Amino acid sequence: MTATLNCAVSESFEDDEQAIRRQFAEDIAIERTRLLYQGSWVPTLFMLLNGLACAYLLWGPSSGLALGGWLVWLVLLALLRLVQVAAFNAALPSRQSRPHWRRMFLGGAALSGLTLAYAVVVLVPQDAFIQQALLFGLIAAAILSASVAYAVSLPAFLSFALPCLVPSIGYLLLSGHTMLRGWGLLGLILLAALLVVAWQVNRLVQSSLMRRYHNQALIEHLEHARLQANGLNQELAREVEQRRRAERDLRRAHDELEMRVAQRTLELDETSHALSKSEARLALALEASELGLWDWDLVSDEVHHSQLKEIFGIEPGETTVLRDLKPRLHPEDLPLLRRALVEHLKGRSDGYAIEYRVRHADGRWVWVEDRGRAVERDAEGRVTRMLGTRRNVSARKLREEEQRLAATVFEAASEGIFILDPDYRLLAVNQAFSEVTGYRREEVLGRGVNALVASREARRQYQMIRLELEQHGTWQGELIETRKNGELYPQWLQLNVVHDGRGRGSHIVGFLSDLSARREAEERLRYLSHYDELTGLANRTLFKERLHEASQRARQSGRSLALLHIDLDRFKLLNDSLGHEVADQLLRQMARRLTQAVPEADTLARLSGDEFAVLLDTYGSLSSLARLASRLLAKLRVPMDIGGHELVVNASVGISLLPENAREISALISQANMAMQHAKHLGGNTFQFFTDNLQACTLERLQLETQLRKAIDEGQLEVYYQPKLNLLDDSVHAAEALVRWNHPQLGLVPPSDFIGLAEETGLIVPLGEFVLREACRQAREWQQSGLADIRVSVNLSVQQLRPGNFTSLVRLALDETGLPPHLLELELTESQLLDNVENVISTFRQLRSHGVKLSIDDFGTGYSSLSYLKRFPADYVKIDQTFIRDLSASGEDAAITRAIIAMAHSMELKVVAEGVETQAQLDFLKLYRCDEIQGYLVSRPVRAEAFAELLKEQAMI
Repeated sequence: MTATLNCAVSESFEDDEQAIRRQFAEDIAIERTRLLYQGSWVPTLFMLLNGLACAYLLWGPSSGLALGGWLVWLVLLALLRLVQVAAFNAALPSRQSRPHWRRMFLGGAALSGLTLAYAVVVLVPQDAFIQQALLFGLIAAAILSASVAYAVSLPAFLSFALPCLVPSIGYLLLSGHTMLRGWGLLGLILLAALLVVAWQVNRLVQSSLMRRYHNQALIEHLEHARLQANGLNQELAREVEQRRRAERDLRRAHDELEMRVAQRTLELDETSHALSKSEARLALALEASELGLWDWDLVSDEVHHSQLKEIFGIEPGETTVLRDLKPRLHPEDLPLLRRALVEHLKGRSDGYAIEYRVRHADGRWVWVEDRGRAVERDAEGRVTRMLGTRRNVSARKLREEEQRLAATVFEAASEGIFILDPDYRLLAVNQAFSEVTGYRREEVLGRGVNALVASREARRQYQMIRLELEQHGTWQGELIETRKNGELYPQWLQLNVVHDGRGRGSHIVGFLSDLSARREAEERLRYLSHYDELTGLANRTLFKERLHEASQRARQSGRSLALLHIDLDRFKLLNDSLGHEVADQLLRQMARRLTQAVPEADTLARLSGDEFAVLLDTYGSLSSLARLASRLLAKLRVPMDIGGHELVVNASVGISLLPENAREISALISQANMAMQHAKHLGGNTFQFFTDNLQACTLERLQLETQLRKAIDEGQLEVYYQPKLNLLDDSVHAAEALVRWNHPQLGLVPPSDFIGLAEETGLIVPLGEFVLREACRQAREWQQSGLADIRVSVNLSVQQLRPGNFTSLVRLALDETGLPPHLLELELTESQLLDNVENVISTFRQLRSHGVKLSIDDFGTGYSSLSYLKRFPADYVKIDQTFIRDLSASGEDAAITRAIIAMAHSMELKVVAEGVETQAQLDFLKLYRCDEIQGYLVSRPVRAEAFAELLKEQAMI
């Protein structure tokens, strides 16, 4: 009877479990819909309020019709959605589970998204930044509110976010307005952030719903098991009670029928035999169910146990009271056991049931399921006897833990995992599978693999895979698969057949992963290996490959090939002054202009920094090349606005031809670079063709540069001094230090041959430092010898001021030589003063504060701006010799000279005239109170020894 009852209960439990699974899936779907409707109140109202705010900000005569229509539609849509939410909340739970509620919600979300997208595309002005910021902020707030509320369901989120953000971002990015493209990039970032947030919220909601319904199912399962055990306990109690009644009947029969013992002996034997059979059946039933029976007398605290050896590993005689088992209980489970027992003893529960851990005799912990019920009470209602059963459930606990771990690993795996039956129907999929394929779990479970494959080629491929699995039991490889939305993606798939105990295939386990990110990374690496990341032009590697291919074609076809080497003029100064960000924007703009200016080019490349190359496979004639270069330079020097700065950038272009100038690619590149360097040497903003003479000049300049470096290191340089005559007392009290180069083979090299070269190569910095130290040393030596306090003037280059340590260098030279600061004069030409105005002014003020004299050289040849002259802390102004050379009382040069002298004196500056060679020039300058002169009339530049002799002669007069 007990076995029949157990079988019936087991079948009922399996049916209930299947019903629970079906109900579980339906409840999750209904709960998602309910959460969507509950969370849509606030986003809808918020969207309506933001729409009213946007209408208020945008209202005007020109936008009245479109804005009014949009506002009316927005209000109607919000009211319809609120009515829809109210209708859903008023519906019965059975009606809320219908699928049309979900479809209506998705449609409303899509319309809401399109409504906000319409406002971004049509209503927001294109040229009002403040209005854009306010309106985009309000619309973004509505999008954020709705997106987070709809994230409980990815379809609901996507039905709102994609119609709302994709058209808006596309419109803004494709707009010709720079500001709108910036807003488009911001919208793209917002979309990416919303996708991550939506995925996280959806995952948390899914986990919460799964956990809640799983707990409900577990509670129902435990309740079902409890009812089963209660039924079994009741059956056992009835059998025990029947036995007691039989024993009482036997005793009464024995008392009443003592005299009829002989007649009833046979009947008593039969009854005893029946009882023995019943006890045997009960013992067999208990043994088959692995249940241990316990009978506890609470009055004497004695307890009868069965199955002690099987469950606890102890002999039956080792424990006779309940407290003997207490030391074996797990400390963490003892409070739970005590609470359950007290609840039942106080009548608060129908039965006593609990699972706890007990230490086995061999030292391990075993899980025990203990159930019992009070069967006797005294007159006051206190329990005096309890009956119950217990069994070892460690194996079941272990299986449950393994199943829980397996389920956790299954769901947490980053790869998509799915399980197929032998007929290739999907039995289970994890979350990663849904993320990769786009199919939800409920959409694929029970469906065959062929139903998810769209193309004929893919089905044929799956047939081949199936044959491979049947032969070898495993397959892996790369496939091109289709997501639910139709998107193709590369997939890595691994399949393994699982066999049952008989060796037959029972299941197929598959692992899949999305290779899209890996393929994109490979494509990105391939792109970066051939293209410049900043400008998008070909890089040096791809340029050389294209140049090699073009040269091969040119040799085969007999055509000519032209290479244009382009270098931006003064780019380093711009980079140092305005920063790398502005420089990068400039390079991108220049790359776009190159693309537009030379559409016929075979290849456009960025070689390095500010250097570009243009490769022309066919160019026609040299005149057409010259016109192209002129057009290119004109296009590049068009003013541009970058980072709030209006910039005009020139370029230098060198052109070489193959095979006219070179036969090899390396020579072609080198010759184009030589021509470009020559264009820069000519002042930039021009182009030059390579010629043999240019190569010779370039080699000569390279040799001269090498020799100049050697001259600086080996002390071949010498400082000459040209006296300055003070017109007030006709005495020499100042001199200009001028560098000379005594070449071992060439003799005295003119400054015009190497000063410009030193400026270009940067050698002017060590050369200028040498002249500064030598001039300070020589002036101090003249002072110590008692000749005179000679103020020595040293010419500067603006390159010496750029490192920012020039003031420290001057102070070090003065400290090392001991020369008083007022005897040192530093000269900077007017044109160089304007090269880096703020830096020069700051440096001059520091030098002026230390007592060093400052002079503006070649005044009148540059901009001669009074505003700049007023700002520079100068002491002297030198009139350029071009004004002195043709000086006459009635000429223009005389007028300019008089004006310069008057202006300088009005600003409390002293005037020095250079290039004075005649007495007439001297008389004119004295007449108009020029302070000092220098030139061949006074003396040519001489060595220090000759200058000392001149000072001695002056002292003797």
